[in-house]
Formats: sequence, C-alpha cells, structure tokens
Amino acid sequence: MILYLDASALVKQYVAEVGSRETARLIEGGDVVGTAAISRAEVSAALAKAARVGVLAAGEATAALHAFRAGWKDLARLQVTETLIARADALAWDHGLRGYDAVHLAGAVFWQETLGEPVTVATFDRELWQTARRVGMMVWPADLARFAT
Repeated sequence: MILYLDASALVKQYVAEVGSRETARLIEGGDVVGTAAISRAEVSAALAKAARVGVLAAGEATAALHAFRAGWKDLARLQVTETLIARADALAWDHGLRGYDAVHLAGAVFWQETLGEPVTVATFDRELWQTARRVGMMVWPADLARFAT
C-alpha cells in the first residue's frame, strides 16, 4: 500500500492519543509512506503547541520532536512546487479546504497520478477526509467517526 499522511495522522506516530496504535499499524503495513514537505513544520508546530497548552509535558514534547526529526528521513517527501500550489488553490476554492489541507490533498492526488497506483490518504481531519473521498482518493481510517474525540 502507498500511504500519504497528513500532519494529523503523522503526529499520531509520536504522541499517544486516540488513533495512535491504529496509525502505527497502518504505517508499518505501508510499502511506501510519504507526506508533503510542509508536514515537517506542521508536526513541529503541533508538538510545540501541545507543550504550551499542557497536553504534553515539555520533556515529552521534546522527545517526540526528536523522534519525529529522526524519522523524517524515512518518509517519501513530496516537494511543494508552484504546480502543486496551483492545484491546491483550485482544491481550496472548489471544496472549501483550508490552505495546508488543500496542499496535502493536491500532493496525494499528484503522487497517485505520478505513480499510476492507488494512494491512500490517512488523515484525522474531517474536511480533508471527506474531500479526499469526494475526489476519488482512498481514505483511512474507513470510519473516521470512530476516532472523534
């Protein structure tokens, strides 16, 4: 399976929260696992925010950040190009997506077209999940409502 992770799915690999175990199993089963380069900043920002608001202790957030940075090299990283941004622009407008969500979806669609094989989009963001399904991508988890907190 070729697996595209947005930041909401990727962070679950480094922070124990609802869906973390299932996400870890999914990633282990992936033949190729990738994300857009912007995920590096998104995950770091999410970990910093978790420490600021007390969801994670400072030491836990720092450890998660180091683990994330160490694992970054193992991901296929899609570069954010002008062409990808143009596609994200259209997706954001047509489907009402937030900016980075549109970039993630554009990246996953582009990757699928380039590889000529199905790509599964892993996300815990409801709008991105729904839109990915609407444009014909396979999505994970199959039942997002199960993971609602």
